[in-house]
Amino acid sequence: MANANPEEAGNLWLARLLFELGGVEFGDFTLGRTTVHSPVYINPRVLISQPQALQRIARIMEEETRSGIARMRPRCAPFQVVAGVPLGGLHLATAFSLTASVPLIYARQNSKRGKDHAIEGRFETGQTVLLVDDLITTGGSVVATVETLQRVGLHVQDVIVLIDRDQGAAARLRHRGLHLISLLPLKVMLNYYMASGIIEEEWYRRSLDYIEAHRAG
Repeated sequence: MANANPEEAGNLWLARLLFELGGVEFGDFTLGRTTVHSPVYINPRVLISQPQALQRIARIMEEETRSGIARMRPRCAPFQVVAGVPLGGLHLATAFSLTASVPLIYARQNSKRGKDHAIEGRFETGQTVLLVDDLITTGGSVVATVETLQRVGLHVQDVIVLIDRDQGAAARLRHRGLHLISLLPLKVMLNYYMASGIIEEEWYRRSLDYIEAHRAG
């Protein structure tokens, strides 16, 4: 894993590492229904081959949630289990589970065996789940996972993600009573790449324009 640069405050080391691993590309990308003709593509899954990075991310997530719970006015609810949004969030949720010693459960996609088989892992009805994902755009996958968890009697109040594409997910989740914690907003990444001379101004401007034009309401 690349060594942290003292000038890379906060989580900017992660922005650089993602770029170095080929997890950030610029061009014309269409992914699913919500990311159409995007000039920037983010692939956090390249991190699965970097165990030191996954460990560091898991520790940061643990610090964020624990400090949020400990505040006089808590910004994160206590939780008993952790779950990953399929499939991108599962490896981060697993790393978090191992680091924080919190039990892991897994919400199955499109389970055909009914709600009693929609979740892998042991849990108790009424427990609160911390939901983890690697990347969030509008929040559709998160909402679908939350609904799966709620159908079996679990509660979700907080969602922590590695990267937020800044396209309205926080507002959408807030309308559903969910609090979004993001370690690295895409705008922060773009500002860092531009200031460091990693990308050309054209891609910087095009990416910012895209984010603003495709912000979900």
